[in-house]
Amino acid sequence: MPTLSKHSCQPRLHRRWLFLLAALLLCISPSAFAVTGELNLTTSLVGFFAVAISVLAYALVMAEEKIHMRKSKPVLVAAGIIWGLIGWVYVQNGMSEASEYAFRMTLLEFTELMLFLLVAMTYINAMEERLVFDALRSWMLRKGFNYRTLFWLTGGLAFVLSPVADNLTTALLMCAVVTKVAEGDQRFINMACINIVVAANAGGAFSPFGDITTLMVWQAGMVAFQDFFILFIPALVNFLIPATIMSLFIKDEKPASVHEDVWMKRGARRIVALFLLTIITAVLCHVVLHLPPVLGMMTGLGYLQFFGYYLRRSLPRSLKRKREIYSREGDNRKLAQLGSVVPFDVFNRVARAEWDTLLFFYGVVMCVGGLGFMGYLSLLSDALYTGWNPTAANITLGVVSAVIDNIPVMFAVLTMDPDMSHGQWLLITLTAGVGGSLLSIGSAAGVAVMGQARGSYTFMGHLRWSPVILLGYIASILVHMWINADSFALFN
Repeated sequence: MPTLSKHSCQPRLHRRWLFLLAALLLCISPSAFAVTGELNLTTSLVGFFAVAISVLAYALVMAEEKIHMRKSKPVLVAAGIIWGLIGWVYVQNGMSEASEYAFRMTLLEFTELMLFLLVAMTYINAMEERLVFDALRSWMLRKGFNYRTLFWLTGGLAFVLSPVADNLTTALLMCAVVTKVAEGDQRFINMACINIVVAANAGGAFSPFGDITTLMVWQAGMVAFQDFFILFIPALVNFLIPATIMSLFIKDEKPASVHEDVWMKRGARRIVALFLLTIITAVLCHVVLHLPPVLGMMTGLGYLQFFGYYLRRSLPRSLKRKREIYSREGDNRKLAQLGSVVPFDVFNRVARAEWDTLLFFYGVVMCVGGLGFMGYLSLLSDALYTGWNPTAANITLGVVSAVIDNIPVMFAVLTMDPDMSHGQWLLITLTAGVGGSLLSIGSAAGVAVMGQARGSYTFMGHLRWSPVILLGYIASILVHMWINADSFALFN
């Protein structure tokens, strides 16, 4: 029998692959799903494939710590594939305008949130460049607190600062203090970092600026700006219960003293004031003018640009005056520091924004938006908010956010738009915000701190205290349902 060469087999193999491809296209032909308006793809092979792609993407995101691949990569690709499938199906049915409109609306939702976050990140980076946070850390180091005081101080500051500076930035700042002061004491660093993550997430839950999820809820108009502060006491309970229990296991000793002198750069306090003015402008745009808050934030970016222009133009005059003062005082150290002063550049601060987080946010919004357009979120809404009661659904989603990440969970709920009372919308805001504290990978703050305190703050180290954190989670829900009971009536 004559043998066939490898090259003689290639046409047959190509035909076989072409046949399989044609069969696949026939299987996923969208004509069977055509309905008036949108297409229901939840039982189609296209829909199943889109779900599989999104699950794979989130699996890669959750494995970020192990595979060291930035979390934005898989969700960006998944979003492109999902909307590509949607576009192909709708073109085949002559309904391309519907898919185009849906994509543009989803993109608009992301754009508003992205610009809002970009301005906030720019201000935070500007304050970091002006050494605002380093000065705060230096003050804490000079005080020589013992371990227990340091535990409570870093946790308390994380709770207080995160409503304004966001939970991620606050957690990184407090983690830097802990690792600097208690260098080498891995047990204390682990416990203090757990406390910081819990406190930062709890503090971020009662402010529109504290977390991406609260910002999403505010911009969607589900909760008014002032109503977020109703969650202050439940959030405080969420922080205090695990912190109180954990503090009993903190040794009452003093770490080795660390001295660090930091002076804030010129204009630091004024940039803080401009950030507060920007927040006020955003709130007024939303509350008074009924315009998106992003208008106020972008206006605030203009404030910072004007001030940056002033700092650059007046820098030579300022340096000359300071050299004269330091020369008279004989302060050679400060004179040497003047040699390293560079002009303030606002666009450099924009470039240093957390672009991986922003791109991840884009991928999440587009993936969830695509699955929602296919009809999956309607199914999920019926299963959760019709099959269950809203309270059980919102509590469960809070726990789920510790595994999946609270951004896709919250965006999915907002897209489903279930018919819930004001108290229930506050409940999902609370649970999505603090539920991520149950695991170290459950929030952006936890993942970032794991990277900063690598080897000291670990997944297993956090997991040992998860039962205590769960007590705070349950207690915060009960407190909210007790003190805000009136808000749970569907028609107040």
